[in-house]
Amino acid sequence: MKNQEDKFKKVISHAKEYGYIFQSSEIYDGLSAVYDYAQNGVELKNNIRNYWWKAMVQMNENIVGLDAAIFMHPTTWKASGHVDAFNDPLIDNKDSKKRYRADVLIEDYAEKLNLKAKKEIAKAAKRFGEAFNEEEFIRTNPRVIKYFGKRDEVLKRMAKSLENEDLADVKDLIIELEIACPESGSKNWTDVKQFNLMFGTKLGASADSAIDLFLRPETAQGIFVNFANVQKTGRMKIPFGIAQTGKAFRNEIVARQFIFRMREFEQMEMQFFVRPGEELKWYEHWKEKRLKWHLSLGLGKDKYRFHDHDKLAHYANAAADIEFEFPFGFKELEGIHSRTDFDLKAHEEHSGKKLQFFDHEVNKSYVPYVVETSIGLDRMFLAIFSTSLQNETLEDGSERTVLRLPSVLAPTKAAILPLIKKDGLPEISRKIMDELKYDFNVIYDEKDAIGRRYRRQDAVGTPFCITVDHKTKEDNTVTIRFRDSMKQERVEISTLKSLINKEVSIANWFQDI
Repeated sequence: MKNQEDKFKKVISHAKEYGYIFQSSEIYDGLSAVYDYAQNGVELKNNIRNYWWKAMVQMNENIVGLDAAIFMHPTTWKASGHVDAFNDPLIDNKDSKKRYRADVLIEDYAEKLNLKAKKEIAKAAKRFGEAFNEEEFIRTNPRVIKYFGKRDEVLKRMAKSLENEDLADVKDLIIELEIACPESGSKNWTDVKQFNLMFGTKLGASADSAIDLFLRPETAQGIFVNFANVQKTGRMKIPFGIAQTGKAFRNEIVARQFIFRMREFEQMEMQFFVRPGEELKWYEHWKEKRLKWHLSLGLGKDKYRFHDHDKLAHYANAAADIEFEFPFGFKELEGIHSRTDFDLKAHEEHSGKKLQFFDHEVNKSYVPYVVETSIGLDRMFLAIFSTSLQNETLEDGSERTVLRLPSVLAPTKAAILPLIKKDGLPEISRKIMDELKYDFNVIYDEKDAIGRRYRRQDAVGTPFCITVDHKTKEDNTVTIRFRDSMKQERVEISTLKSLINKEVSIANWFQDI
């Protein structure tokens, strides 16, 4: 756990030091759980969004995009169930006065059991070497069976209690497990209460005429209320999808873990409309397709796992999370949900407008069922950034910090570096930059010794460094240095564009999707 905390602290400090993420309003001591994306952060964030959008919209002829407004008619949230049911279980510690989500306290306890089991497995794997049969060990080792069994038992009981709205049992479970306040170690808890997460605001020029609104807690409802508009104007046939990225707002009880859980965040969602009865087939389809998208970035297959929901939301008949191994353990990165026809039917009922599709193949109208894929852009940013940040010891015993971002997502694709600041080398470097900047985000850097500039670009995550030296004046060649291997090659200036494009082209990264 200590190593995880240290790694996470390094992630946070590196993100600030190299211009990725700043605390919002820092000069005024900041605002809790609100962050600003800095000059490199905004580029990485845009590139992640673009990588998702192209895979979701451009690569699928039956999926189109939308950008719905943040403000929506207040009845929207009544129809969607958010007014009545968008709650988290809240619990306070009487001694520390700290507030927590009760379900997160229990999930953290379960994750500790999970880590204990994994520790036993890792020890056995080391002991038995190549002869180790992990599957058999998990099935037969008493300690591992105990840890995994207890974990599953705890999570199932919590899910059942929350589903039945038995908040007294949620508290009883916390007491029985002897869960202490992470801050003070106290086990003196209040009762568990429900807390609505929506931010309220007002729309209108005067207090008398203003109407109460909410900042949207999710982007999905903007898609649902526009279902008929998009279907008719786009002449869409079932099955088809509507994708959207945008800001959402939740008044989290405990916003924590840097940008993992914030009060203002960005979602990338797609709602896929299907025939009733075919939703579970499409649910499995999108589970598989979304995992392939994640794996295409090369962060490591072992970093991902599916978690099927024990407790289903009021609108769902199947739900799973793609969980990712963050520095603080496996947590939800993306949700895939079979939402049935709940949303469209609810909006039909509350608006009095028909939200149906006439299917010529079966010669009848129906309210489509929906399969949703929903990923947090900020969480995706954190997953990529934290995994890419690595310290390594080199052959000569020195160390370097390298941010091994997938090159397709890197904020800057290449740094153009004149070896020295004279003899016409800066002018040649600027010319190369002018030639490349139409296709790639590139930068020019002439400050410090070349070795220090290489290290700085490694830490920022730039995949290529292009060094211009005196030989360049003779034969129009430059040295290109590869961030991950530190290998250097002499290449002609005329080949730079195709060489970089080969490494950063979305088309090449999409081949396995």
